Amino acid sequence: MESIDIPLDSKKIILITGGASGIGLCLTKQASELGAKVLVADLRTTPEFDSWSQGKSNVLYVQSDVSHWPDFLKLFDACERKWNDVPDAYGICAGVFEPPFSNFWQDPEQDKGYAQVDINVSHPIKLTRLAIKKSLERGKRASVCIIASIGGLGGSIAAPLYCATKHAIVGFVKSMTASESFTGVKITTICPGLVHTPLFTADKKEQYSFHENKALKPDNVAQGMLDLIQKKQYGCGTVFEISMAGTRVIPEWNIAPPSAEGTGQNEAEMAAGMKALLEPIQEKLRRETKGSKL
Repeated sequence: MESIDIPLDSKKIILITGGASGIGLCLTKQASELGAKVLVADLRTTPEFDSWSQGKSNVLYVQSDVSHWPDFLKLFDACERKWNDVPDAYGICAGVFEPPFSNFWQDPEQDKGYAQVDINVSHPIKLTRLAIKKSLERGKRASVCIIASIGGLGGSIAAPLYCATKHAIVGFVKSMTASESFTGVKITTICPGLVHTPLFTADKKEQYSFHENKALKPDNVAQGMLDLIQKKQYGCGTVFEISMAGTRVIPEWNIAPPSAEGTGQNEAEMAAGMKALLEPIQEKLRRETKGSKL
């Protein structure tokens, strides 16, 4: 089974997790402008989403928690009730970036696994599996694009858990390269550099030496996702990097690290920003030392 173009026209449905803010909202808007029916999954809406979506019959919001798997079935049920079909495309955008409630260095979690892993890894993998199952049941093709990160190609001492989750997505998508021939579902991932989104809270802007002029706009990433979703030239298993230096498809082996500003690998930025990156980590470790002479 060969890959095919999947244009997001008025006959197509796209499910977008995290579709009410940030990159997800940009993807929601762009897909809607193409005429697609858009099913938006998010914990809550935002004023920008509420204002934009008012009166749009091709946009359906369903409140959902992507770390709670039964909510996925709620999404498919809503889709079938509204449009009597399952999605043709999936933009898996919901994710977190070392939040206070799930952070490696701060280590607040004691009773369960890391919530960041549930949101950034288990959610896209499980939803992809359901996309395959639902598409096979309907005998239709589909295209899935998952947001990973340039952090999934390298690493950051300040965000080791986040980077680990994004490495997991890159590895998952690469592992699915040969699957479209027997599932009919194309699976790709996009690895953005620094992006100006709500994930960069004030404290993170300071720690990561954030500068807006070194960051991608969410619209740039959303457009890249649309290309991956719609165009057959980006086959199943594609890992697509986007940064201020431009775009490139990452081969399975042996790539040079990106060097553009906002990628976390620029030598000058790394040297200048290391103190800021390490400060909250070292402060936490000082509190944990409690007189030890390590």
